[in-house]
Amino acid sequence: MRIGVPKEIKNHEYRIGLTPAGVKELVMNGHDVMVENNGGAAIGFENDQYLAAGATIIDSAEEIFAKAEMIIKVKEPQPNECRMLREGQVLFTYLHLAPDPQQTELLVASGATCIAYETVTDPRGGLPLLAPMSEVAGRMSIQAGAHHLEKAQGGLGALLGGVPGVAPAKVLIIGGGVVGTQAARMAVGMGADVTILDRSLPRLRQLDTEFDGRLRTVYSTVDALEQYALEAELVIGAVLIPGAAAPKLLTRDMISRMKKGAVVVDVAIDQGGCFETSKATTHQDPTYVVDDVVHYCVANMPGGVARTSTIALTNATLPFAVALANKGAKKALLDDAHLMNGLNVHAGKVTYQAVAEVLGYAYVAPTEALNA
Repeated sequence: MRIGVPKEIKNHEYRIGLTPAGVKELVMNGHDVMVENNGGAAIGFENDQYLAAGATIIDSAEEIFAKAEMIIKVKEPQPNECRMLREGQVLFTYLHLAPDPQQTELLVASGATCIAYETVTDPRGGLPLLAPMSEVAGRMSIQAGAHHLEKAQGGLGALLGGVPGVAPAKVLIIGGGVVGTQAARMAVGMGADVTILDRSLPRLRQLDTEFDGRLRTVYSTVDALEQYALEAELVIGAVLIPGAAAPKLLTRDMISRMKKGAVVVDVAIDQGGCFETSKATTHQDPTYVVDDVVHYCVANMPGGVARTSTIALTNATLPFAVALANKGAKKALLDDAHLMNGLNVHAGKVTYQAVAEVLGYAYVAPTEALNA
């Protein structure tokens, strides 16, 4: 199979779809891999390394899209990239379609087979291709929050861990999944006063055991959310409904009553955000203020540590990429129910139910779409 890896074009996005090691694995399986010129150079993956791994260096994204049978990316394709896709081509990347009607419309019109990293599952019910970036984003959320709590960044001027004689900052983490757990690990490590809200009592028990009493676990209700948000200096939004738009849990009214100079970090912004006041920002201009509360809503947080993120992502996606290339998309999808769960759009049909429901498309079951 001819596989193309274009350079990412979103603002301050330096990740790339495959490391040189990932390219070598595909080449050793008998496939041709094309990498866009200097696609990974910003994070230390030079053209020479890709050439040594067996790739061909291509000067333009247009040529890659024109020649490749499968495109492997990181971020969702931008409108001009969507328009370069064609019928029968495979796109393997993050999509986050639920809050993005334009992208969905363009992918449907392309006729391509579009597989979303974020909805591929595993036998334990996890999201193995979302997990590595969730781990990165969870840890980064505390770094970002601590930085923007500094007075010079617009925050309250609070040190997350305090100092002897001064109480630590209060951190509220909404959601105890992968993002929330990693955020808690960083916040606890920095000495903050940490509370996690979640609606799963088994998950709260696991977190209580894992952190051995070093944080507070609270069952999530509207009352608890309001109480702890109003007390917090830093709130992390870490709620995910796979493939669907994030619920708006922190309301505008709650935000307006939070401490002046408090910081909120919405890690769910790729799925529309879980704060009513959230809107996507970039690494170039990461924050804005609503009712004296600093909002950090960068839609590609892991792109800030792009080398770490690229290696972690390739580790997770490579087995699926090899299966798609070795078997062809249709057979690989039909052979693996968990990969099939990643199929969001195929041949002009929306094949992920949550996306179809929220954007008003007729839902077609993925097996039915593939066999049509």
